[in-house]
Amino acid sequence: MAKIALGTWSWGTGAAGGDQVFGNHTDEASLRPVFEAAVNNGLMLWDTATVYGMGESERILGRLASGVERSKIEISTKFTPQIAEIYENSVERMADASIERMGCDHIDIYWIHNPMDVERWTPGLIPLLKSGKVKRVGVSNHNIAEIRRANEILGEAGFKVSAVQNHFSLLYRSSQRGGVLDYCKENGIEFWAYMVLEQGALSGKYNSENPLPADSARGQKYNPVLPQLTALTDEMKRIGERYNASCSQIGIAWAIAKGTMPIIGATKEHHVIEAAAAANIRLTDDEVARLEQLANATGIDTRGDWEHPME
Repeated sequence: MAKIALGTWSWGTGAAGGDQVFGNHTDEASLRPVFEAAVNNGLMLWDTATVYGMGESERILGRLASGVERSKIEISTKFTPQIAEIYENSVERMADASIERMGCDHIDIYWIHNPMDVERWTPGLIPLLKSGKVKRVGVSNHNIAEIRRANEILGEAGFKVSAVQNHFSLLYRSSQRGGVLDYCKENGIEFWAYMVLEQGALSGKYNSENPLPADSARGQKYNPVLPQLTALTDEMKRIGERYNASCSQIGIAWAIAKGTMPIIGATKEHHVIEAAAAANIRLTDDEVARLEQLANATGIDTRGDWEHPME
């Protein structure tokens, strides 16, 4: 299993695109150096979704990946129930559209993005696995009961949940408290952690004097609590000095120390280079505990409105 995946949530513009969610303005030209930096640093596992920019993220990734031998790159994308009507409420039709947008012949891992109805949507993964259009499947934003049920449904057809992708960061460890991490470990299921750096709030870059883009969804969510993060990010920076690493790299290294694979949003070359280097950092148990203690002291709950409670 790769130690780090690169995320494209903030790629492209439009509905649920990088401009609205992150305050970014990215396109294929600006992202090409990012993709090339990933290739040069051996990071070839990419995560996207139909809903990111309503297909634009997938289109950009597909065009950038077109020059890479297919066997050298892994592509992860998602079926999002909230927009299923656009694809005639068919998991397979949404997957086919993703394949067409990305110009590839298969998806390496395909996810049910949100557990709106586990009984309804999970069976739609089975024909994709049988046809070979999808190599592996996972579930995202599911709690332990929903993961177990999805695994049962797939198991009846001889398949299984290969991976779980949930929000997991120093500020949001609900998947650990709710038993999801233990379940994944016990059942040989990968755990992919997204929002490890809380959309940049834990990068050490932002504070009250230098807030996140005010007109973005992330700015509206995190700017009011930036003062509460100071003690935590200061400690991340102090630990980083011991490893010649940035605050962001310590956040990534923490997620790896917890046995997860972080998905790191990549819109600039340095995001990729830092992520690759962070995979080599080994935090001590004491450092992990200290960071979690300070994170608990913030009193911040960063659960998204799309997320089911994990506990």
